[in-house]
Amino acid sequence: MAFVFRAAMQFVGILLSFLGWVLCMVTTYLPHWKNLNLDLNEMENWTMGLWQACVIQEEVGRQCKDFDSFLALPAELRISRILMFLSNGLGLLGLLVSGVGLDCSRIGETRRGLKKGLLILGGILFWAAGVAALAPVSWVAYQTVQEFWDETVPEIVPRWEFGEALFLGWFAGFALFLGGCLLTCGACTPQAVPASGRYAAAEMLTQCPYQENRTTDPRA
Repeated sequence: MAFVFRAAMQFVGILLSFLGWVLCMVTTYLPHWKNLNLDLNEMENWTMGLWQACVIQEEVGRQCKDFDSFLALPAELRISRILMFLSNGLGLLGLLVSGVGLDCSRIGETRRGLKKGLLILGGILFWAAGVAALAPVSWVAYQTVQEFWDETVPEIVPRWEFGEALFLGWFAGFALFLGGCLLTCGACTPQAVPASGRYAAAEMLTQCPYQENRTTDPRA
């Protein structure tokens, strides 16, 4: 029963971590970190991501333009790019390390201590990847809220709001963090306890006559 619980935790942990890593990469390149709806023209919507800004018009469709300069971006967008790249790299490294450390992996199956250490290291990498994904998403959301409720800006000026990528990034970060926790707990869960010495000795005594006669039939 302990082995089944341990394997289930590892499977769910690696599955959540993989899902969070994929969603984190999608969040990095989605141009929907911020949305802007114009009250004067409801047929025109603006979106902004880490790499480009897009305008969506009902007649023309979507038109996007990449940002010309990295240094000209606001601080939250510049640092968000770096942190999201860091999260993607840590997530990929965590998948490689923890994949080797899984109990179902045939690589290094005779070195249980090494596999346990790799699994714990993979969980820590997923923790770091989750924090690196949650930090920029939360920072951009905080800046959006501050700008939305800025009393110095006239009410007639349109305000940026949360985009779909922020919610996707939050889910990705929590999935990475939770997956890392499950992998670490799965590595620390004790394995199945081997049979006691008395039963093991009885089994060996039972098998020895068959091995001496070179047959598996107890009647031989």
